Amino acid sequence: SGLTTTPLLINPVSTASAYIQGERSSEYFIGMTAIKIAEKTVPINTKLLRINGATGYGGTKISTVDPYTVMETSIFDAFTSAFVREAAARNISRVSTVAPFGACFSTKNVGVTRLGYAVPEIQLVLQSDDVVWRIFGANSMVSVGDDVICLGFV
Repeated sequence: SGLTTTPLLINPVSTASAYIQGERSSEYFIGMTAIKIAEKTVPINTKLLRINGATGYGGTKISTVDPYTVMETSIFDAFTSAFVREAAARNISRVSTVAPFGACFSTKNVGVTRLGYAVPEIQLVLQSDDVVWRIFGANSMVSVGDDVICLGFV
């Protein structure tokens, strides 16, 4: 298999709080078509993953400013529900949330591998089904206490 690249996209409408009409965004986006948890597609409105060329809303932005992955509310709710369901199937117990996170878990039944905590794998399907960004426990979970980890998405 060869090297696969993912093109960076620029929003035709600025996403800055103050901008001149017609100005393009200075931020970068990637094309994403679906989100999967443990190879199961999360039911979301995939139109939200694409930039609306007229309004500039939507899209999948690459940010170096936000410390955690920020999702639109309906996507976050479906994503979190799917992750919690897959975690429960692995006997991973949910615990009280710790701000700002929406889903936290006990580490009691969670193994640790070279890829971090052994939690359900997250797959971001990019420009085609063959191009997948796989996110493992080392990059999806945040340790917030001695025995509590949280899904690093808000």
